[in-house]
Amino acid sequence: MTPPQAALADVSAPRPAEADPDLLTINTIRTLTIDAVQQADSGHAGAPMAMAPVGYTLWNRFLRYDPADPEWPNRDRFVLSAGHGCMLLYSLLYLAGVQAADGKGNLKNGPAVSLDDIKHFRELGSVCAGHPEYGLTTGVEITTGPLGQGCANSVGMAIAQHWLAARYNKPGAALFDFNVYALCSDGDLMEGVASEAASIAGHLRLANLCWIYDDNSVTIEGHTELAFNEDVAERFRGYGWATHQVDDANDCEALARAIESFQAMDDRPTLIVVKSVIGYGSPHKQGTSKIHSDPLGEDEVRLTKQAYSWPPDAKFLVPDGVKERFSASLAERGGKLRAAWGETLEAYAGAHPELAAELNAMAAGALPAGWDADIPSFPADAKGIASREASGKVLNAIAPRFPWLMGGSADLSPSTKTRLEFDGAGDFEPGVYGGRNMHFGVREHVMGSIANGMSVTRLRPYTGTFLIFSDYMRPPTRLAAMMELPVVFVFSHDSIGLGQDGPTHQPIEQLAALRAIPHMRVFRPADANETAQSWRAILAETTYPSCLVLSRQALPTLDRTVFAPAAGVARGGYALTRDDGGTPDVILIGTGSEVSLCVAAYERLKAEGVKGRVVSLPSWAVFEAQDQAYRDQVLPPGVTARVAVEAASPLGWDRYAGPCGEIIAMHTFGASAPIADVMKTFGFTAEAVYAAARRQLERSAR
Repeated sequence: MTPPQAALADVSAPRPAEADPDLLTINTIRTLTIDAVQQADSGHAGAPMAMAPVGYTLWNRFLRYDPADPEWPNRDRFVLSAGHGCMLLYSLLYLAGVQAADGKGNLKNGPAVSLDDIKHFRELGSVCAGHPEYGLTTGVEITTGPLGQGCANSVGMAIAQHWLAARYNKPGAALFDFNVYALCSDGDLMEGVASEAASIAGHLRLANLCWIYDDNSVTIEGHTELAFNEDVAERFRGYGWATHQVDDANDCEALARAIESFQAMDDRPTLIVVKSVIGYGSPHKQGTSKIHSDPLGEDEVRLTKQAYSWPPDAKFLVPDGVKERFSASLAERGGKLRAAWGETLEAYAGAHPELAAELNAMAAGALPAGWDADIPSFPADAKGIASREASGKVLNAIAPRFPWLMGGSADLSPSTKTRLEFDGAGDFEPGVYGGRNMHFGVREHVMGSIANGMSVTRLRPYTGTFLIFSDYMRPPTRLAAMMELPVVFVFSHDSIGLGQDGPTHQPIEQLAALRAIPHMRVFRPADANETAQSWRAILAETTYPSCLVLSRQALPTLDRTVFAPAAGVARGGYALTRDDGGTPDVILIGTGSEVSLCVAAYERLKAEGVKGRVVSLPSWAVFEAQDQAYRDQVLPPGVTARVAVEAASPLGWDRYAGPCGEIIAMHTFGASAPIADVMKTFGFTAEAVYAAARRQLERSAR
């Protein structure tokens, strides 16, 4: 199925590029894209060829952005959700003369993207990666590529602006009033996360958010009518968005009018639907799926350049004056705005020194002074409390001293205990944007993506849901780790211990899946004090994301006058019991609710004269980051009698149990029944741990 020929460009028409500086710049973007993709023999040229006029118009006439200070906090954000079209962004960054920065506001020596970088598109070591990567390329506001994610991230950025404005803006000192633009594709709007994002953005009336939809009606398999024929604008009006239609992507004035309408809007987000021809200018491939993800080919490159009135044999040509004119336009507008903002901030710091200090700490990724001063210590209690309950108490002790720590749950805060209850916490609601409690609704996927968008805007977000629903959050948790964002993902109801809700809600493989993500730090605390220390370790980590995995059921609060201090959580794992006689005969290793089972088995073994050790291992990733000497101290290599216990998949536990040890874990799904019955049925009892320890002792004695 192909679009009607009337929709295709008239590539035979002359294009007096030399007489039209705007078109000359637009065609420079197009030809840089064509040449980069052709040289790499890989990449997507079609979208940048079509949307070059859109990107150019937005950046040249509207974007509040200073190329000399690309991390200016009040800059407009441009998110390329259609990350496969990354050559559009790389070309814009190059032509705009954006300077490289280190992510902490410090400029490096040189451009963010050079022409040489573009010539090495998709090559090892180039800042022009196959999809935009946050932290690799200055000017890339967030990593995109998995479709729909950039749309959702942009909502987080828009939320962050509203919250920052509510807290920090003062009469005559509007420090935060930036807009967020996201360029999205048919594929983005097919993904469910974009629908979740659009729904919550409309509900919150985020008037600073504008999505520009590249409506080219083509995906990899062919025309979008194969699977997608709804009225997108009507759908977005149903979400509460304003919508505008631009019938031709080459009509820069129509686009400008639509953007002006967005900028005048004050009560809802805006969708601009732009009809385009994918691969515009290519005589034989435009408007077809052939241009989606393949190079044009040398012959088609020449013909396309001829259609642009471009020298057909020139490669990576940037005509004289193009870069200078484009960068000067952006720099003049953005530079003045950034300089005025700096003057406002200087006066603001004198009038509001405490708030200015918060802003400085936030920008530096630092922690507020005394943020952990009120973290509670929990007394020994055989009955104990659920770690989710302890977590809620700790969170509410920290948050009053940590102003930019904010978050919420996917309609589960009464269960996850993630609601901030202290006086003044408030709710982030439509038109009332100063609250610290987010209400994401039943939208786990977008919750994680919004948190990532908030994090790159320097807030410290957390989310909350059941561990089983981490499956719905796999893309944002993975991307948070990839971008090294210190987002906190709180997951309660951590095992079959939730009981009668049954196997649909009882997580089995989720812990292993989260632990498998590089850079992700997963904490499963054993009691209330380990929970407190987990929060301390998580928030002190300002580089990597963390998952805090919590129990529904009460866990005994261990007596720390008898057992080792919970501060051992900071090293990921520690010997919980104190060895009276040197090297143990058997080691019992657990996490979370199973540690108390290990303790009970240990006490029985100790009464029988067996030298045992209980190791609490709340965070594998943190433990593995310790030096070998410490790890060997906790888990002596010579002690092969080991039992590892966790009410989840056994995957990965062999590294701690060793080749001869025993693993008590889940090998099937759970069951719906009272917790005591479920735990006994699947072997999670002190008796079962004791019996396994005895088997290990007998084996090691042979």
